[in-house]
Amino acid sequence: MKSFRLLIACLIISSALFGCKKKQEATFYESNRQESVDAPIKEVPKDILATQQGFITLVKNVTPSVVNISTIGKKTLVRPFFESSPFFDGFFGEQGGRPQYRREHSLGSGFIINKDGFIVTNDHVVRDAETIQVKLSNESVYTGKVIGSDPKTDIAVIKIDSKEPLTAAVFGDSSKLQVGQWAVAIGNPFGLDRTVTVGVVSATGRSNMGIETYEDFIQTDASINPGNSGGPLLNIHGEVIGINTAIVAAGQGIGFAIPVNMAKQVVTQLISKGNVSRGWLGVSIQSVSAEMARSFGLAKSYGALVNDVVPGGPAAKAGILQGDVITSFDGTQVKDVRQLQRIVGETPIGKKVEVDLYREGKQLKVSVTTAPAESAPAQKPTEREAGTLGLSVQELTPEMRAHGMSGVMVSDLEPGGIAEDSGIQRGDVIVSVNQKKVRNLAEYQKALRDAGSRGAVALLVRRGSASIYFALKLR
Repeated sequence: MKSFRLLIACLIISSALFGCKKKQEATFYESNRQESVDAPIKEVPKDILATQQGFITLVKNVTPSVVNISTIGKKTLVRPFFESSPFFDGFFGEQGGRPQYRREHSLGSGFIINKDGFIVTNDHVVRDAETIQVKLSNESVYTGKVIGSDPKTDIAVIKIDSKEPLTAAVFGDSSKLQVGQWAVAIGNPFGLDRTVTVGVVSATGRSNMGIETYEDFIQTDASINPGNSGGPLLNIHGEVIGINTAIVAAGQGIGFAIPVNMAKQVVTQLISKGNVSRGWLGVSIQSVSAEMARSFGLAKSYGALVNDVVPGGPAAKAGILQGDVITSFDGTQVKDVRQLQRIVGETPIGKKVEVDLYREGKQLKVSVTTAPAESAPAQKPTEREAGTLGLSVQELTPEMRAHGMSGVMVSDLEPGGIAEDSGIQRGDVIVSVNQKKVRNLAEYQKALRDAGSRGAVALLVRRGSASIYFALKLR
């Protein structure tokens, strides 16, 4: 009887365990649209399915043209002050007095532009690289060689000798971009091969970002991260509309790409001759502030004010004078200094173009033939104070003096220099140095020499209608 009861108890326990096990297995449901369990969304709108399929097709077709780039370069190390002292040479040996280097690895992206193995990327991706490795989408790895680079636009062309057929990207037309249209980025962010991100074109024509000399960026919210640099920004047709270049580190969804139309001209020259030649006008220019526009009689602040003309240069030969405001160049309205620099730089050398000017309340037209930038004379060393304050100054225009202004105007700033770090801006007018008024370049230079013995200088700057003091420590 006891054996029978024990058998019954075992059967009950086994049944309970079996039941628990089955209940534990049934903790989720799998969708099988051909059987009894339907998907949560039975009917997906056809436009959403079409959009999704469009992205899938785009990625499949374009990804083979996108490459991952890894480089190894040599970077100079800054030695601590105590290491540079002769006293410590005995501890560090003879190498203590020599420059120290370290190997630096970096990652980036690029895209193949033809079957000969030419690849477009950013200049900063391959700059100072001793070795360049290019990995294709099929995991093949090749050694890359720099054909040419252009730091002013941050574009470079490298080449691989491939033993296999290559898939080339197709260039689009960035001049037709509209804000709000789809944008797709493919690249190698943080070493994650061929990552695809999707967004929209947030803005076009972004400039004055301080990233490159010539700027006309496409802004996008398609995620761009370190390693995306040099990769393509694409439209929904899979055409390259830009080269991913930079991000705003403090923000989210703010990335910048070089328009492909700008890149076409640069890439063509880099492949043909290894460098880029640009047009030169032969003027020094500055922005037109609201106050200047009112004083000149302009309805709004736009254009570029000519504050100096190079004798014998294209502008001088065309009759452009100091104090003229360039409002249009070759049929394009000039918004600011950066835009004019870019337009002139992109103009073929030797091309004759029409220039609209505003002079003493009148609109004028002149014809200018651009010259190569290499023909520009070197800047006079007396105009540069880079070793002390990190800025360049020049005389005020006659019009500015006619309105009672005196001093010298800041025409350029050394990146990372004392003046720039202190907050001084291009176009500021320095009216006094260490409480001594300066009326012209000669007085400014004398006052600066006198201030050298103090190790610091106080500048009184006129910016628009405001007066601001800046205290700068001389290096």
